[in-house]
Amino acid sequence: MMTFEANIPSNIECQTCALTFAYKEINLLYEIALLLTSSMDTHDSIEKSMRKLKQHGYLERCALFKKKEEVKELELLLSIDLEPYQKKMATYIFGEGATGLAAATGEPIVIENIHNNINYLNKMGNISTRMVSYVAVPLLQEDEIFGVISANIGKESPLNFDEIVRMLTIVGTLFIGALKVQQTVVKEKESISELKTYYKQESEKEYKFENIIGKSTKMKQIFNLLNTVAPADATILIRGETGTGKELIATAIHNLSRRQNGPFIKLNCAAISETLLESELFGHEKGAFTDAKEMRKGRFELADGGTLFLDEIGDITPSLQVKLLRILQEQEFERVGGSKTVKTNVRLVAATNRNLEEMVQKGEFREDLFYRLNVIPINLPPLRERYEDVKLLTEFYLDRFMKQHRKNMHISKPALELLLDYPWPGNIRELQNTMERIVLICPDGEIAPEMLSHVLPFNYQKLYMQPEATIPPPPVHVTAVPTPQKEPISDAPMTKKTLLELEKESIIQALIDSHGIQTKAARLLGMTARQIGYKIKQYGIEF
Repeated sequence: MMTFEANIPSNIECQTCALTFAYKEINLLYEIALLLTSSMDTHDSIEKSMRKLKQHGYLERCALFKKKEEVKELELLLSIDLEPYQKKMATYIFGEGATGLAAATGEPIVIENIHNNINYLNKMGNISTRMVSYVAVPLLQEDEIFGVISANIGKESPLNFDEIVRMLTIVGTLFIGALKVQQTVVKEKESISELKTYYKQESEKEYKFENIIGKSTKMKQIFNLLNTVAPADATILIRGETGTGKELIATAIHNLSRRQNGPFIKLNCAAISETLLESELFGHEKGAFTDAKEMRKGRFELADGGTLFLDEIGDITPSLQVKLLRILQEQEFERVGGSKTVKTNVRLVAATNRNLEEMVQKGEFREDLFYRLNVIPINLPPLRERYEDVKLLTEFYLDRFMKQHRKNMHISKPALELLLDYPWPGNIRELQNTMERIVLICPDGEIAPEMLSHVLPFNYQKLYMQPEATIPPPPVHVTAVPTPQKEPISDAPMTKKTLLELEKESIIQALIDSHGIQTKAARLLGMTARQIGYKIKQYGIEF
């Protein structure tokens, strides 16, 4: 009895101690589970969990290794108390050292004394006297090795090796679960992003015509015209302001023509000096001039069987105009310094931003050449008359330059309205350059209106980027008209229909006064370009 009574306090103490320890262990695992589920940054949560284990005295240093895809090798995924150079060294081939052996066998590896065991390779370095033992536990997922979790154990650890293995197995399993959830979330985000990109590209296709973006009425008319005239071999004259996309139109004509498999040769007539332009167009024979050391073919000869695009055709000299007229009429020419007639089969597409009719009247451009070039005229509208296309082009170039410069941005609604209201005197080329400046200058995130002060012209900022109250209203001229004495005064109320008719007439008159330029018409009426664009569409006004 005495022995029995003497043993009772000891058993009770052991049971109490075991229960206390179990409670602490469960509480620690609960805290780790909370850490892993309360944050979207799984890597940070895992590192904090490792530090929790260290704070409770279970280990000195912890590391999580992951198996590389298609290779039997472990790479360090996460750890605590390691320097960057140590992390680079911490890789193990399966079977290499205690860590690699755990991965190869699928069984926990325990080294009681790391200071005299050859299986402890110490690749991570910095062994302190407090570190005595090492444990590496394999982490399995669907009977396959996911990785290994390892820990250096100190002298004063409250657990024995079996308990440490059990703790690392449980914690490692929680880590794997958290990483898998994060991986699923990332994949879902990528999938959603890919779907958004797909739908955006599909919607853009609706507004794309041979790499030309546009959904405005004027651009749709041009697209329809291109479909009609491109298959023929008739000469085409593209007219429009600088930066409106004349070269893109010329490329579309070639791609839609029967000559699409032939060469597409381009030449900017304004970019080459007068003395060299003739040689560029028609080629030259050896010895034709000082630097002519060999025969060279010109653009007309190179474009044989295809299309020749001559930009800035209004800048060629009168003497070259005569030669160009001949080749259009006869499809033949002589190289500079040569007498042999060269035959060619070329479809000519010319472009200019100059008023050729006015040049003809002044005698600066041959009238017969003008008629030869102007067989099928295509008049490109400036961007200020393509209000609906500005947003499309803005988003297109923003996406392009974000990918190019690896940035993530979006335009706020007020900033977009400023870009929509801007008249874009440099047309698409100016918009393209502006969007690249925005991407380069502005930080990631939302593009606010004030950020545009660095990319839009100063005069425009001064006039339009101030608060609305500071913008003076347009002057109103009132002419006094005497009231007729004998006319009866009508008491009939003004109907909604009458008001709408008056507004429509005012918009039409403003467009006439501003020669069809929407931004000028909007200023005359005290509207924004966006407002007048909406009204023009609402009333079906064509101009």
